Amino acid sequence: MAETMNDNAYKLDGQLCFALYSANLAMNKLYRRLLSELNLTYPQYLVMLVLWERDGLTVSELGERLYLDSATLTPLLKRLQSAGLVVRNRGTEDERQVLIGLTEAGRALQQQARAIPESVFCATECHLDQLQTIKKDLETLRKNLIGHL
Repeated sequence: MAETMNDNAYKLDGQLCFALYSANLAMNKLYRRLLSELNLTYPQYLVMLVLWERDGLTVSELGERLYLDSATLTPLLKRLQSAGLVVRNRGTEDERQVLIGLTEAGRALQQQARAIPESVFCATECHLDQLQTIKKDLETLRKNLIGHL
């Protein structure tokens, strides 16, 4: 027999989307406080995380990794460039491509950012295995939802 929605599903606190939304708000407030010391916004931090993993990506590769379109990503990259954290260069083989690279200051910022994941972990007051399960479940949810777009 197929599962059906109960009456609670039609109330605000029964909505999965509201639980995700309100958790996201709380997470963003926490990151805003932590990242203010680095003069980064949360989206800028995500860009830096990707570049710390692999420097020299194209704008489209960054967009794919972060699920961001170029209209959103380009202003972020301009602000990071103005802050002296990244450089944007035209590709040598294909000048239509823009490669994003870290500056020395951008690489140095990684060391300052090392405490952030631990601070977030502590703030959740969850066990590591709980957080790993939540992350895995959210990744599955994202994959399933993208399949319906």
